[in-house]
Amino acid sequence: MNYEELIHKTALADERLLVMTAENRALIRNLPGPLGPRFIDTGITEQTMIGAAAGLALRGRVPVVHALATFLTLRAFEFIRTDVGIPHLPVKISAFVPGFLSDGNGPTHQAIEDVSLMRGIPGMTVFAPADEQDMLAMLPAIWASPDPAYLRVNTRPATYQHAPFEMGKAEIVAEGTDITLLTYGMLFEQALIAKDLLIEAGYSVGLVNLRSLKPLDEAAVLDVVKGGSLVVTLEDHFQTGGLYSILAELLLEHELTAKVLPLALKERWYKPGLLSEVLEYEGFTGQHIARRIGERLGDGAHTFGAKTKVVENEFAE
Repeated sequence: MNYEELIHKTALADERLLVMTAENRALIRNLPGPLGPRFIDTGITEQTMIGAAAGLALRGRVPVVHALATFLTLRAFEFIRTDVGIPHLPVKISAFVPGFLSDGNGPTHQAIEDVSLMRGIPGMTVFAPADEQDMLAMLPAIWASPDPAYLRVNTRPATYQHAPFEMGKAEIVAEGTDITLLTYGMLFEQALIAKDLLIEAGYSVGLVNLRSLKPLDEAAVLDVVKGGSLVVTLEDHFQTGGLYSILAELLLEHELTAKVLPLALKERWYKPGLLSEVLEYEGFTGQHIARRIGERLGDGAHTFGAKTKVVENEFAE
């Protein structure tokens, strides 16, 4: 089953669900016929779409809206905050090509501050699946929730068999005493590679797929911190406002400190290209991640394996 099949099946079972798009049909191109009036394309009007979705939600509907992540979170931010966030309406935002998945596009189309913006809205939930399998596992719970939700859409094929999804719970892939990688979204794929390379080099390595940035599995993160390993926050997002900031806020709240290595975009947009080129140039392949962690631990001489192979992004705009 893919995204389109799941939303179609859900809509047939629940007449409240509506599918909306701002002229971006890559995920839902076959649904206008089967859904009829419950498929609404507003054209290239993200603000209008969010406003209309809020009005429909006020009348008992559950709109699932679709557009490019950068335009939803930037162009329509005020509408999400005011029309959806303040009245706490169950509008579900499916944000297309977030982070590095917008690989072929320049800064205007790069949603690398989206987590920061969306988690700042009171009551908004924020989800970032590791791959398509992870996304399909979490969507039924997201769509059934009464809360507004922001989803970083990820249709990349799974390279790991995920545990069942539970709202607000992280997926503990491995536990380690030397290093623990905390990550979300498409970089989980590279984190798995980095974990294996570091284990081959003799390190005890943990890996946590957070799945949800809000609600955050605070207990899982605090367990990692208290374990004393080097905590690596890995994300295709600005360092400011993303996972590194979330971790800092949590540590301060609990009067804790930790050894932390943030791997994120620091005060810059990324250079566009094929996904493999972006990850290589920006230093986010599994090999680069392992090497950067090794350097932090004083193991700068280790090469950490061969160059990582990356499957290109099928849906780059």
